[in-house]
Amino acid sequence: MADREPIAHQFMDLTVPAYAYMFGFLQADGHLYQGTGQKGRLTVELNIRDIDLLYRFKYLTPHNSRVAERTRTTNFAENHHSAIWTLCSLEARTKLNELGLPYGRKSRKIAPPHVEFSRRDYLRGLIDADGSVGYAGQQFPFISLTTSSAAIADFLCFYAKEVTGVERMINRNARDEVYNITYQKEAAQTLAADLYYPGCLSLGRKQVKADAVATWTRPLDMRVVHSRRLWTAQEDQVLLLANDVVAVAEELGRTEQSCRLRLWRLRNSRMLMPNGQ
Repeated sequence: MADREPIAHQFMDLTVPAYAYMFGFLQADGHLYQGTGQKGRLTVELNIRDIDLLYRFKYLTPHNSRVAERTRTTNFAENHHSAIWTLCSLEARTKLNELGLPYGRKSRKIAPPHVEFSRRDYLRGLIDADGSVGYAGQQFPFISLTTSSAAIADFLCFYAKEVTGVERMINRNARDEVYNITYQKEAAQTLAADLYYPGCLSLGRKQVKADAVATWTRPLDMRVVHSRRLWTAQEDQVLLLANDVVAVAEELGRTEQSCRLRLWRLRNSRMLMPNGQ
């Protein structure tokens, strides 16, 4: 790669789209190991076809890091060719940890940053790492995210509701206790167009699929499903003053999950106001 040019922003300034994307990707697909003393490392391993993204991470990081390749036998392939980005800097690892990238097992612990950040870029990083975009078996466009984190699931639902107007009632699935959140058809087109905008940092293959989603047209004989029941200001006030979400859900004639999600939105609406989008 060419000699490094000066980076114009502070490392991991999450108001910068590239860093917001990178942090979301690292939360979902990065692994932060803590060794003895000051030893430790951050690693990201991807299929060799995505090696370009790892070099982008290397370029964005003003600390020594390296990208290497390896071939090994896995449960899915006898000769799996992958690329690994490794960052050992204690200063960089400390910064990432403070922003919300935990050491060790992290799938349920991760949450949106508590600092100002570019939301759509952060969310695109999560989806590139742990989500999908494209066409389903019935040839409907879709965009989805699989996560074990309730905070991340709520964040996606909150953001997608703002962008598409579609509200999702989510629960962990019974088999592996994760959230599988999917948007289809026009909602998928709208969300994909917002997240995968021209010139953004992304996995090239998912950018191509997001662009393809924009070409779908609803068949004339396909029924349009109307949106769900909207929340009123009075219901919001009741929910904010309630001590028991289960009781207030029964009082309002809504599901417990709907009330929990709405309460999270009301309490975090100021923190999640658009910035730098």
